[in-house]
Order: sequence, then structure tokens, then C-alpha cells
Amino acid sequence: LTIMKLSFASSLALATSASAFVASPAFNRISSTELFERKAFITGNWKLNPATKGEAISLAEDIARSVTDTSPGEVGLFVPFPFIETVQNICGDKITIGAEMITPEMNGAFTGAISAPMLKSCGVQWALAGHSERRTINKESDEYINAQCLKLIENDMSVILCIGETIIEYESNLAGAICEIQLKKGLSGISADQMDRVVIAYEPVWAIGTGKVATPEIAQTVHAQIRSTLAEMYGQDIADSTRILYGGSVSPGSVDGLMAKPDIDGALVGGASLSAESFGRIINFQA
Repeated sequence: LTIMKLSFASSLALATSASAFVASPAFNRISSTELFERKAFITGNWKLNPATKGEAISLAEDIARSVTDTSPGEVGLFVPFPFIETVQNICGDKITIGAEMITPEMNGAFTGAISAPMLKSCGVQWALAGHSERRTINKESDEYINAQCLKLIENDMSVILCIGETIIEYESNLAGAICEIQLKKGLSGISADQMDRVVIAYEPVWAIGTGKVATPEIAQTVHAQIRSTLAEMYGQDIADSTRILYGGSVSPGSVDGLMAKPDIDGALVGGASLSAESFGRIINFQA
């Protein structure tokens, strides 16, 4: 079973073609009837966890068992570098295993750096870029994050670009503006033809690790704004085909309401991905 999301605009267009009533002004603005299907993508970010390889093996085995033929979407895990190969071997084709970050440098005297080609040579095809903890703790700038995105794309890999506002920015009604800036800077130099390798994750900083979660209505509003920005940058077709995930204390209790929204195409899950029971419920959300 696979859940496919249709763009809100396309859903309205379909509704008009199947209805005999007179369309409202909102319906009259719809110009495209093409359906853009987006497959749900549920991802976990283990961050600096778990403590040992043995714990990583146990957790990966339990999570893998929760992915079945009836799971409604694709599943990914972004894990610490030392555990990548082990978790890949456990999960096989059931789960995409990615890196939590890369550095844009390709080689040379950069102690501790990890390049895209290094990861690709180990069978890794995905990485995160721009996670709020990297932005705040590691002081990664939009330009540095963009360089990571470009290196991944140049190496025929895929990226989840994370964007989101702080609590002060949110309370100042700047969520849309902040996301637009981070989106445009993060995707600078990436062409429309390359956008099939990009997923966006909206993660309000105030909701990460705090137990707070944006309501489905708040998240939907920001996701719709992000999709509008993508349309401005790349055209409506690309905007409607790009998956936008929500990240910010996603839990078994919040996932169903979030995934019911038309512009929320999946989740980037932190703490709950460290519990196979909790993450298994999120993976198998009820649409």
C-alpha cells in the first residue's frame, strides 16, 4: 500500500471536472488539470544516538520489522557515520540509509571532513543538509549548506534540505519569510532538472526536541508557502512534484493529523525514531 499525495491545486481541478455545480472564484483560478503524485516519505534522524554499535543493530532490526508491504510510503534513516554500513546491511531494500551531513570539501587537509564521493562509494545516496542543529551549534551558514547540496547533486546523490524558523521569528510572524530565504539560498545553483533529487524538510526550531509540535494547520500553512516559493523559483510543475516533510517532535499521536494535510508529504523524525515502537507507528501512519 502506497499513499500518494496530490497537489492541492490539482485536487481542486479534478473536483471541478467531476462536478456539475458552478465553480467558486478559487476554483476558477485553477489552470492545470495535471495530477502531481507525491509518495509519502517517513524518515528518522538518529542524531548522536545510540551509544553503541550493538544498540544500533538492535534498533535497526526492530525498525526494519515494522516496514511491511502495507506500509503507506517510503522509509529512510539518517544515522551516525560509524553505523551506516551496519544499518544498511540490516535494512536492505526496506529502508533508505543516509548520512546526517556531509562537508563540501572533496579532499585534502580537512581533518574530520566527510565528502559526498566517500559516502557514495559506501553505497549512500542520501544526506541531510541544513538541519537546525548544524545551523545553530555548528554555525553552518546558508552558503555552506548550499555548497553541501551542490556537492550531493553533482555526485548524483539526493538531499533533504532542512529549513525553519526560531521561536522569536515565529512569534514575529516571520516563518514564511525565513523559510523563503533559506530555501532560495539553499537551492541556489540547483536547476529544475535536478530538483527530483531534492526533498525539503520544514522543521520549526522551536518544536525540535521540545515536545512542542506545530498544529497540522500551522504546518500546512507553512508547507503551502514553501510550495508557493518553489513554484516561483522553478514553476508549478516542479513545486507540485517536490516532497515537503514536516520535522519537529513528530510522535505517534501527531503523525496522522499532520499526514492528512495536502502539502505534508512525510516526516523527519528525531527522538521518536530511537524507539522502534514509536517510529513503527509513525511509519505506518493512518491516512
